[in-house]
Amino acid sequence: MHERGDWPRVQTGYATWVTHARDGNESASGEIFRERKLVAAHRTLPWGSVVRVVNLENRRAVTVRVIDRGPYGENFREGAIIDLSKAAARRLDMIEDGKVRVRLVVLRLGAGSTQPRLPS
Repeated sequence: MHERGDWPRVQTGYATWVTHARDGNESASGEIFRERKLVAAHRTLPWGSVVRVVNLENRRAVTVRVIDRGPYGENFREGAIIDLSKAAARRLDMIEDGKVRVRLVVLRLGAGSTQPRLPS
């Protein structure tokens, strides 16, 4: 289990964005994922963590709240460290690219769990 100081405050890698298929579905935290909200998936940060994401190609930035787990699969293997909602991806001007190099700055660690909710 992680202690509050265990997470790196700054991370660099790639961001991807979540497709329409996730809109309206329950996220790993139990919150309903909405593509129009400024939310994200991160593999380890606690639910509710607030992260500033900077697109290193154009310097656009957005602040998002972590509500889900990811990225996984091919995106993770290719260096993705965060999955963004469509609204967040639009703010970074990365919709067409699909994946861009980013810097994450953890602004506030959430009080939520670091684990997915168990099914009821």
